[in-house]
Amino acid sequence: MSQSILIASGKGGVGKSVLTAAIGTALARRGASVVIIDADIGLRSQDAFLGLENSVVYDLIDVVSKDCRLEDALLECPLFPGLMLLPASQFARVRSLDCGRFRKILKVLKESFDFVLIDSPAGIEKGLRNLINAGPDMSLLIVTPDDICIRDAERTAGLFESKGLSRPRLIVNRLDSELVASGEMYSARVIADSLDLPLLGEVPEDPAVYRSILRHSFLIDFDCPSRGAALRIASRLLGENVPLPEYGRTRIPLIRRLFPRTVKEVIPLDRH
Repeated sequence: MSQSILIASGKGGVGKSVLTAAIGTALARRGASVVIIDADIGLRSQDAFLGLENSVVYDLIDVVSKDCRLEDALLECPLFPGLMLLPASQFARVRSLDCGRFRKILKVLKESFDFVLIDSPAGIEKGLRNLINAGPDMSLLIVTPDDICIRDAERTAGLFESKGLSRPRLIVNRLDSELVASGEMYSARVIADSLDLPLLGEVPEDPAVYRSILRHSFLIDFDCPSRGAALRIASRLLGENVPLPEYGRTRIPLIRRLFPRTVKEVIPLDRH
């Protein structure tokens, strides 16, 4: 059964768009048909993550405004059969996205794809509210393990409930196993329990993520921990029972215990 999935974050800079692209390519690699809707109006990014930045002619707002047909705006990702993109407009404003028209677009896309992933704008303003009102089947909330992001995520989850939707499933990004083990960073399980949200995935801090962006490459093609995390999330969305790694709770490998990472001590400056 086809699913439309809204991917949100309480604040910017948590890796929402990167993870949306990674999950989309992971699902496509598993054989699912996927369309990513870049609904971050005015801040288009998914075309760059998917290597389609030179292919955009029409965008989501053109379809909503009936300036083109839906099929004319959809872009196929050549390296991932079954993966397509409906890009965002770089120059339109949030008010250009009519909720009723967007709901009809979702309905049409669900007839042709197994998964419709919606990359939403960060925050809880009108852009996200319009997408929630379109009635997605499921929502994912991306959070990093810090107090500010967790607080914003709590308010975002409350917004979904106030609109009559089920509480979102949680993905905790940028986890550091050693900081979790030392008690300096919250574990994904602690965050999920504090927010009272079901935990869908844990993604470790991984320099390969930024390197893939710098190289204009697909994260899913890097042999790295974050790739494994994206594949596990995709498997769970496909209904498979894949255990969570629980970063920071598993035993640190012997080589890491013998040669621990050196962490620079942070010393507050004397104000006097």
